[in-house]
Amino acid sequence: MTAQLEGLRIGNGQKHCVIVSKFNEFITESLLKGAKDAYRQHGVAESDVTVIYVPGAFELPQTVKRVLGSKKYQFSAIVCLGAVIRGATSHYDLVSGEAAKVGSVADGSVPVIFGVITTESIEQAIERAGTKAGNKGYEAATTAIEMANLFKEIG
Repeated sequence: MTAQLEGLRIGNGQKHCVIVSKFNEFITESLLKGAKDAYRQHGVAESDVTVIYVPGAFELPQTVKRVLGSKKYQFSAIVCLGAVIRGATSHYDLVSGEAAKVGSVADGSVPVIFGVITTESIEQAIERAGTKAGNKGYEAATTAIEMANLFKEIG
């Protein structure tokens, strides 16, 4: 029989780090609320969630790298939350490209989940932060729980 591994969405005993961009805070706070709701609903204690605020999405990869190298903090998974909304300049492309590097700085020791929304408009961002399109923060947190369990299963 073929072996199958799959992470469960049960977060009891897990410790999670959520790194949140403060830029576009009216969106990122909704993403964070969604993530906290997911953790609570899936058994992660509030005291087992550490939130780190960074100025913007550009700072997410370097913060992930620092957290992964920390001797002080150890986590089951790291979630990165941010909102990059296209404006009239090429700044959007630079910031969204840098934010996407969170995966490339991951060393494979714990899952690093990309919960940064990149949108063409404020309206799209609002939709992805808890209205029509669900809450991408909630989705990122449930993915983190599932992946933390999968990594534990893999060993």
